[in-house]
Amino acid sequence: MKAEIIAVGTELLLGQIVNTNAQYLSQELASLGIDVYFQTVVGDNTSRLKQAIQLGTERADLLLFTGGLGPTQDDLTKDVVAEILGRSLHIDRMAMDNIERFFKDRKVPMTENNRRQALSIDGATPLSNETGLAVGNAFAEGGKFYILLPGPPNEMKPMFEQQAKPWIMQHVLTHEFPIYSRMLKFAGIGESALETKLLDLIEKQTDPTIAPYAKESEVTIRISTKAESESAAMGKLDVLELQIAARLPEHFYANEDVPIEKTIIDIMTERSLTLSCAESCTGGMLMQTLTTIPGSAAVFLGGIVCYSNEMKEKLLNVPHELLEGENAPGAVSAETAKVLAEQVRMIVDTDFGLAVTGVAGPAYSEGKPVGLVYIAISRRHGETKVYELHLKGNRSTIRLRSTKTVLYQLWKQLKLNETRTDK
Repeated sequence: MKAEIIAVGTELLLGQIVNTNAQYLSQELASLGIDVYFQTVVGDNTSRLKQAIQLGTERADLLLFTGGLGPTQDDLTKDVVAEILGRSLHIDRMAMDNIERFFKDRKVPMTENNRRQALSIDGATPLSNETGLAVGNAFAEGGKFYILLPGPPNEMKPMFEQQAKPWIMQHVLTHEFPIYSRMLKFAGIGESALETKLLDLIEKQTDPTIAPYAKESEVTIRISTKAESESAAMGKLDVLELQIAARLPEHFYANEDVPIEKTIIDIMTERSLTLSCAESCTGGMLMQTLTTIPGSAAVFLGGIVCYSNEMKEKLLNVPHELLEGENAPGAVSAETAKVLAEQVRMIVDTDFGLAVTGVAGPAYSEGKPVGLVYIAISRRHGETKVYELHLKGNRSTIRLRSTKTVLYQLWKQLKLNETRTDK
């Protein structure tokens, strides 16, 4: 079963709004086992909309429209779909009653053009709008299926969930198995390197399928399968997950779509461990990242943004001779990162102390290049680890990559300790 999503609205083409409807519908259709091969955006233009419908009908079994159901003359979707399929339009009485009641309750005169929102294509199942006024439509024609939904997401999503989705399951999905998916999360490795590790699995994939997605400093793999039951699907996904995890043990941190900081907070909460942070070039980004996670208060006790050398000395007791002087390593150095991590851990009295110091740009600092960053992790009763990074990108990218790298290295230490404990 192939589907195409046709989003109608010139405002989408002008970039005035983002087409989040297509993302939502693609995810929903995938969960039903329906493949979305094309997403089309077309403006409020009759001839171009006709072309989009004709092309979509040729290459898809199910066409879903969003937008163009409103009261104005440029809301063309129902008119054009009805014309192409040789059907007429009529006023849906229940929708009209809802519209009239809306204006009456608010004691506002109803303009005549609002009647357009109650139009329904002859022979279609009306889809009631619980959060708006425009009625949707669903119908079959010539072996194809058509669903018309409103454009505003707060109207489209409830209509799809409550009205269109049950209609699809009753009228469209007669022989299709649903798709079951699992998200595998990786850190400390790029998309290309990860793909190389899994190249043979990707090239030979049939069922389940493997699809990589990359975002800054993390990579996600979606593994999917079609199956007659959830238990059958989970069995197939379990086998593939074990194969993938065995090849990337130092990078695979979760089998659900969560950031690495969430995994860290969960592990440290379970083990009753605490941490603190000292940040220079990241300016608090590390602490902000951690505290976005619900429950982080049990783990993260506090930290210090020590941007200047003066603050490094006053607040974290970094020796002056380490920061300044002819032979001083400087603020951007392994030595300073080590002291920052150890001092913040002792001052806040936590199990771990994290530190970041470096050159985020745009210019050199202390004669050192943009992208040179040192991170350190100090552990109570353990050795302090320091890592030298050479990062690429602009200022914001370097700060983000520094933050994600220290989290990745912390996760590795936690994972290694867990392995040793198990032994």
